[in-house]
Amino acid sequence: MSGDSPRNKRNGFTTMDGGQRPPQQKRMGKNVGIAAAVLIVILVLGFNATYEIKEQEQAVLITLGQASAVTEPGLHFKIPFIQQVRKVNTTIQGFAIGYSTDNNSVNEDESLMITSDFNFIDVDFYVEYRYSDPVKALYASRDPLKILRNISQSCIRNVIGSYPVDDVLTTGKNEIQAAIKEMILAQLETQDIGVQLVNITIQDSEPPTAEVMEAFKAVETAKQGKETALNNANKYRNEQLPSAQARADGIIKDAEAQKTERINEATAQVARFNAMYQEYIKNPAVTKQRMFYEAMEEVLPGLKVIIESPGGDMQTIYPIEPFTGSTDNTAAPDQAASETPAENN
Repeated sequence: MSGDSPRNKRNGFTTMDGGQRPPQQKRMGKNVGIAAAVLIVILVLGFNATYEIKEQEQAVLITLGQASAVTEPGLHFKIPFIQQVRKVNTTIQGFAIGYSTDNNSVNEDESLMITSDFNFIDVDFYVEYRYSDPVKALYASRDPLKILRNISQSCIRNVIGSYPVDDVLTTGKNEIQAAIKEMILAQLETQDIGVQLVNITIQDSEPPTAEVMEAFKAVETAKQGKETALNNANKYRNEQLPSAQARADGIIKDAEAQKTERINEATAQVARFNAMYQEYIKNPAVTKQRMFYEAMEEVLPGLKVIIESPGGDMQTIYPIEPFTGSTDNTAAPDQAASETPAENN
């Protein structure tokens, strides 16, 4: 066939070779096409024959429907179009329960709960997890994260419902977190979905309304005042105890000293009495008379004699010393002066 078109003929143009290419050019073009196709196939096979696992990452190699885990990081080979690879991130990840991490908005369907004392409360949690078994995480369930979320919400409501509202708001958070974590771990062990719970924490807990929140704040303020008073009382007790203990020790020591003194004095008196009794046995009459005189000598110096007139309107006091003869001569005028009114009367 001629390569000249009617248009070329009308314009006076003609093809030098009559419109036909040489056989050598045809072969070269065909070879280039084959080489390009082969190169494309080689590149496709090359890219599909290798895969890379990064740190904190694991892979699942699927060979004709059979899955196996590949855990070592680095470059690995596979059979193109026969083996497939699915990668799993094994770093610690997390999700929120009761609020949104994007805009921090509250999700009341998840956060609103009831406590053991029938009080409503909003509690937010954050769950941290990681994939422990990539094969089970991909094939043991359709959505392992949804299962973990449902288990977490169930355990959270179960534990929150067994604690009073004061513990959830204040002092019982650590105990509640530990109880929830233990319950979730037990459920995950039963489900065996290839997901491991790392930690669960209470982000926030507060009453559902502003009025109730103010009431709880007042209660919390009263509790803090109570704690402050207790701390001050304990401080005062700790300050007073040493001095009180020192005073008590001093009293005890004084009592011990008086006890020893009284015992020694009683022992001496018993010894004197025994010695006197031995003398009394030898000569009772003489000993009794001597004891009478000694008693009188102790009593008479301090004795005063009061003499009252028969009419009752006058009394005279006589000291006993003139009768014992123990006073000097200067006492006689005073005695005479005292006796004169009585004689006149």
